[in-house]
Amino acid sequence: MQTIQHLTVAADQVGQRLDNYLLSRLKGLPKSRLYRIIRKGEVRVNKKRVKPDYRLEIDDVIRIPPLRLATPNAKISPNEKLIALFEKSIIFEDKNFLAINKPSGIAVHGGSGIQLGVIETLRALRPQQKFLELVHRLDRDTSGCLLIAKKSSILKELHELLRTGGDIKKTYLALVAGHWPSSLKKIDVPLHKNQLQSGERIVRVHESGKNCLTEFHPIQSFADTTLIEAMPITGRTHQIRVHAQYAKHPIIGDEKYGDKSANKKMRELGCKRLFLHASELEFYLPSIEQRFQLKAELPPDLNHCLKHLSEKKD
Repeated sequence: MQTIQHLTVAADQVGQRLDNYLLSRLKGLPKSRLYRIIRKGEVRVNKKRVKPDYRLEIDDVIRIPPLRLATPNAKISPNEKLIALFEKSIIFEDKNFLAINKPSGIAVHGGSGIQLGVIETLRALRPQQKFLELVHRLDRDTSGCLLIAKKSSILKELHELLRTGGDIKKTYLALVAGHWPSSLKKIDVPLHKNQLQSGERIVRVHESGKNCLTEFHPIQSFADTTLIEAMPITGRTHQIRVHAQYAKHPIIGDEKYGDKSANKKMRELGCKRLFLHASELEFYLPSIEQRFQLKAELPPDLNHCLKHLSEKKD
């Protein structure tokens, strides 16, 4: 790409984040480089500076500067084992969207050395489906309920629900260090997101950040940990993880915001990854006048961990 390019957003691309849109089109461009050119204003939408999480609108004109792109690798297709895993992970599907119980360890989309993510695998699984886009994200190590839209109109409607905090309820299960007090029912502190040059995101509690609210409810206490429900009212990056850290009860297995000694102890007891699971998603879609309540069962590895803790407690 030796010259400036201008791309116009089509109807089926409305609602996508700018960074995701560009990552899918600028194959071979390092993720860190992409965020740098957005931050410096070299990428513009309708001649204006925008942030990576800007949601595209129809007929937006995106300016892309001259770039040197690496030669893309040959397209990688999911193997039979991965396809079988995803077929088994689908918990709901109709003509508007599908929902999967995302396995831990799989990113929602490719990039930064990850060749296959959830969306690439599902597109390979449903080659006849012309439109498949992520409605929201889950961290790579987080398992649970993930929505994928089959229509741009549904994508836009669900994005609006998530943006405004409308008639939508998200529930997560998490195992945290220590004994979570029953009196601590919510945490309402602002979060500020920093983008490192490597592309890694670090979130901290800071007064200059965006308002952020999470409701918490302890379910079961063990010797040194507590199983809790977490309901994020807002939808910030790493919200539950950082709020749990702020409460001095970080999530077990969290290598970024957690407690190293607690994580090491729990690894010895069989909990070898982030214990955070999107267990339930409930929402109402006005366009089709239908309410959905989707549940993603706790995966075997986390169930095994809870069983081991219960036996140890007894």
